[in-house]
Amino acid sequence: MTTAIVMAAGLGSRMRPLTDTTAKPLIKVHGVPMIETVLEGIYAAGVEKVYVVVGYHGEQFAPLEQKYPGLTVVKNTEYDTKNNISSIRAVCSRLGEADTFICEADLYVKDPKIFAEHPDRSCYYGVMVPGHSDDWVFEQDTDGRITRVGKGGDDLYNMCGVAYFKRCDAGRLRDAILTAYEKPGHEDLFWDDVVDRNLDLLDLTVHPIRREQIVELDTVAELAEEDPSYKTTEG
Repeated sequence: MTTAIVMAAGLGSRMRPLTDTTAKPLIKVHGVPMIETVLEGIYAAGVEKVYVVVGYHGEQFAPLEQKYPGLTVVKNTEYDTKNNISSIRAVCSRLGEADTFICEADLYVKDPKIFAEHPDRSCYYGVMVPGHSDDWVFEQDTDGRITRVGKGGDDLYNMCGVAYFKRCDAGRLRDAILTAYEKPGHEDLFWDDVVDRNLDLLDLTVHPIRREQIVELDTVAELAEEDPSYKTTEG
C-alpha cells in the first residue's frame, strides 16, 4: 500500500489578491485547480489513501472528500502560528504505515506520470539547475545519498515540491518530527529542516525530473505566464 500527504495549509500570500478569497491550491490553471493536478497523478500511480492537510480557507477543500475515494481532509490548527512543520505534525500518526508521497498542493503537474514509478529508495524529486540557485537544493555523496537539504548552492538538484519516503524512513521522519516539536524554536522550522538534521538516519537520494514536468507558481505574474487568462488579474 502507498499513501500520500498533500500539504495545502499555507496562506499563499505572494499570490494575492487571488488568495484573498481562494486557497492557493484551489486556484485553477488552464481550468483545473492546482491541487487536482497533483491528486490525479497520485491516484493514477495507485495511491490508496490521501491526507490533504488544510489551514487557510480550509473549508474550501471539503468537496475533495466526495470526489476522490480514500481522501481525508485533515485540519492543521497551527498553520497561522507555525511553519509547515505543523502540517506534517498534523498527520504524524500516519507516517510509518506505508510508503508515502509528501507533496505540496500548490503545484501545477503537467506530467502526472512522474508519480508512476515508485522509486526503490526514499527520495526528493529534483530538477537539475546549472549554475547558482538560492532555492532549496540537495548535496549528495558519491553514492547519491543526500548529505544536505538547504537553501543555496551551485550546479545542484533543486527541490520541486514532491518527496517519497519508504515505510521505514517515513517512520523515522515521524519520530524526528515529534522530537523536534518538543524543543523551543520548532515553530519556525520547515519540515525539510527536520529532514536535514536527521540525514544520518534516513536513506535519501534524488529522483531526477525535468522542469517542464512540474511548474511551481508562486506569484500572479508566474500564473499569468503559464495561463494567459490571468493577464488582466496581473495588470
